Formats: sequence, C-alpha cells, structure tokens
Amino acid sequence: MSAIRLLVLGAVRQHGRAHGYQVRNDLEYWGAHEWSNAKPGSIYHALKQMAKQGLLHAHEIAPSTAGGPPRTEYEITEKGVEEYLGLVREALTSYDQKMDVKSAAIGFMVDLSRGETVALLKERIRRIEEWRSAVTEHYVPEAGPEQLGHIGEIMNLWVHTADAEAEWTQGLIARIEGGAYTFAGEGDPFVGVLAEDQENPYATGERHPEDDR
Repeated sequence: MSAIRLLVLGAVRQHGRAHGYQVRNDLEYWGAHEWSNAKPGSIYHALKQMAKQGLLHAHEIAPSTAGGPPRTEYEITEKGVEEYLGLVREALTSYDQKMDVKSAAIGFMVDLSRGETVALLKERIRRIEEWRSAVTEHYVPEAGPEQLGHIGEIMNLWVHTADAEAEWTQGLIARIEGGAYTFAGEGDPFVGVLAEDQENPYATGERHPEDDR
C-alpha cells in the first residue's frame, strides 16, 4: 500500500475541497514529509492520478486577481471515500505495513466508528501474534540471538519490534475503550487541517512548480 495515496485522500476529505498546495501544506503540517514519501512532486502526481481514476473530482477555478493560471481544486468522490476507508481498515490490521502507512492510518482512524477501530486493532494484534508464532518456530528468543550467529540479531530485532508493537496496540485499545478521542458519529471531529490563510509553522518553504496550480 502507498502511504501517499492514503494521506492525500484523507487530507482532501478533511477539507471537503482543496487545491494541491493546501494538501501539501497539510501534510507538511502533520510532518508527513519527514516520515513518509509525501514530497511535493509525489503529492501533485497522486492528486492528478486519483482524479483520472475517479477517486477525486477536479474543479478548475478562476485565477486570482493577481493573475496566474487557473487553480485546480480537488473533492473526494463516493468512490474515493470507499477507497480511503478501505485503505484505513487495511492499514490498521496488516502487520507487514511500513511505519509511514501505519502512522497515516492511526492519524485517520477516527474517521471510523469507535467499535470498528477497536475490532480492527484487535485483529492487528492477532496477526502480530500469528506472525511471531511463525518466526519462533525457527528462532527461540529465550536462547538469545547468538544461536544464529550475528544474523540472529535480525531475528531478535523482528521479535522485539513485534512485541513492542503488540504492547503499544493494547495500550491504544485501552485508551479508545476508555473514551479517548472523538470517532465517527460521536460529534465534532478533531480539526487537523489548516485554514487557507493560516500560517504553517512546519512548512519546508521549498517552492515547487505545481504550488500555484
């Protein structure tokens, strides 16, 4: 799964309708340019590609009074919402995801219901335990990594990472079941996007040819 696909769909959906630079600005505000492949070129490419695929609807709007080319604003379609929610669900349950996909999914989990999110996270733990059982058929953590030479350190890293993630996920489930955060259908959601005229303290400041389109 591509993290950029999930991030861009989620950002557009939160805005309702946004041009490319707004989406880029939001992803930089979230720090996604640091922990994912959300670079300007990738963002603008994803917007255009998903518009071609019918996941986004592209609206061409008039240029500003200062001149310049018309800007394109994007709005998520019904097909796009279906794709987006499917990506969130997949990323919350799949243990083999990279950190960028997992991070994006956690950032958007409140777009699902509380009950469904808990169920998906419990499924994630089940899959972690299943994966761990398969690994420990060939590697016994209690015996230490030296049993496989220095390559055993790789297995040791994998098992420790799985254990840490299972523990963290259990904690997240407990917080959600305890009433933390506002999920779909529960009231006004947390606002995580910037208004068009709001300054972004985390912006890279790097210009891209697509910023004004």
